[in-house]
Amino acid sequence: MNLTYSSYLEVEALTSIQNLKSKPEEHDEMLFIIIHQTYELWFKQILHEFGKLRNDLKKGETWHAIKTLRRILTIMKTLVSQVDILETMTPLEFNSFRSFLGQSTGFQSIQFREIEILCGLRLPMMLKAHEGDDKTIELLKARMEESTIWESFGEYLTQKGYPVSPVRENEVGLMFNTSDEIQKQLVQVMKTAPELALVCELLVDFDEGLQEWRYRHVKMVERTIGRKKGTGGSAGVDYLKKTTNHAIFPDLWAIRTEF
Repeated sequence: MNLTYSSYLEVEALTSIQNLKSKPEEHDEMLFIIIHQTYELWFKQILHEFGKLRNDLKKGETWHAIKTLRRILTIMKTLVSQVDILETMTPLEFNSFRSFLGQSTGFQSIQFREIEILCGLRLPMMLKAHEGDDKTIELLKARMEESTIWESFGEYLTQKGYPVSPVRENEVGLMFNTSDEIQKQLVQVMKTAPELALVCELLVDFDEGLQEWRYRHVKMVERTIGRKKGTGGSAGVDYLKKTTNHAIFPDLWAIRTEF
């Protein structure tokens, strides 16, 4: 059989996995499922690009790292823009099928947890949300042993003559404390090495994009369910609001006052 568009992309399989749980079926549940399945596909691509980015940085390949970062940033913009589609659904339309979601919650997104882990975050709920699922716990713990983006960036700068060695210091929250020594090196990079400075700025762009996605996500949740608990009994908006201003590269933000 010749390879076709449909067979290559497995369109039949892809379009057969939107299984509505509402009875009778609610129209907007289809949108809810497709949006979140699409998020998971983009999360998969970000993880794929993270792997390349870390290799680019460790090899000292500046322009490859820049190209990879720009692709990641474009994906982040797509994640943010998808919220606009989800917000076409009113609170009444969401609540028409919300009760059928059971204990499922976005907190259980394994791939988003992997992204956070590779960004250096360590939150107790990362593992707690998957208690009893040994395979997922093992996966997330393995991710925690991998190099983070910040550590790979430190290796990159060290190769280029700016010694940066992040130290894992925290078990809860962002595991890297800010460092005066690292900031001194970053200031020198920004002043003397334009190509390296561009990588710094793209990392700040990603950090800002992640914060923007969190903000849009929390506002979307707030306008949809207000102050109610999230599905699965999660804290909902109150918890999400606490995450909106968490920088993952705080040293890159701290040096702004030096120029």
